[in-house]
Amino acid sequence: MDLKQFPISRADALARLDAFVAQAAQSYGSRRNHVDVAGAHPAVSRLSGALRRRLISEEEVVRAVLAAHPYAAVEKFIAEVFWRTYWKGWLEHHRGVWSQFGEQLVAEKARLNALPATAARYRKAVGGETGIEAFDHWAGELKRTGYLHNWARIQVASIWTFTLGLPWQLGADWMFSHLLDADPASNTLSWRWVAGLHTAGKAYIADEQRIASMTGGMLKASGLATAATIPPSDGPPDLTSLREPSAPDTKAPSLVWLTCEDLSLETELSLDDVRGLVMVRDPAASDADLAALSDAADRATRHWVEAPCMAGNPADVAHFAKDR
Repeated sequence: MDLKQFPISRADALARLDAFVAQAAQSYGSRRNHVDVAGAHPAVSRLSGALRRRLISEEEVVRAVLAAHPYAAVEKFIAEVFWRTYWKGWLEHHRGVWSQFGEQLVAEKARLNALPATAARYRKAVGGETGIEAFDHWAGELKRTGYLHNWARIQVASIWTFTLGLPWQLGADWMFSHLLDADPASNTLSWRWVAGLHTAGKAYIADEQRIASMTGGMLKASGLATAATIPPSDGPPDLTSLREPSAPDTKAPSLVWLTCEDLSLETELSLDDVRGLVMVRDPAASDADLAALSDAADRATRHWVEAPCMAGNPADVAHFAKDR
């Protein structure tokens, strides 16, 4: 995995943003859905892994682009940045969808044991051995690089659900487990949208000619489904009231807790008495997560001088706080 191509430190992300700004207008607007089969993806920002961990923020990205171009020239790019904000906000308003997805995923994994034909299709799909050239290529790229162009993700999800007839939950879980920029909101809700569950009754059907066009004729996808059998819906999800944010007491002795939800806290928090930095070890953390956390810890330590860093288990945090 090339973490320079898909930056996972703040410095690399800012450098990539600086390099991308010039093409955020015409090049992005006309080429954003074209998929580079070689995996370079020059027309898109490739900042999703950094944004996912908030190594840089959506606001920083949008401000940089608008400083170089009039809004009308970069409207398409800004709209795509806001899609991420939309997905996160929607899931926060409907948090039951996430727990529902988890329950359904457990049930679908259990069902595989009783459905040998489905289990065989599943193994071929995750192994990139379906015989559908485009799908198999993208399955291999996902496993090899941890990244897929967003347009390719939509095609993969559609082929998985409607051509291969596999539960969308298993596909969302498979993709999430490999993605460098794995985000619960964007990934889960995008799969729901493709399957026809997010916008009720409106599914996305992958098309052979469209795939050939968007890949410069390099990938074929014959035998695709031409109609959608939309999975059963549990009805409209309940609205969840938003949690009220509380501003920190900037004068109080504080610990700064670094998580992969926000790894540039020193750019946002103005605290007078930081006694330490906290990172909690997660056995499921990916190499990219660990690299991003290390980068964040280095920056935070430089910013809050003499603040020791604790990396341990959740139970250790209280002891660490008492010692400060």
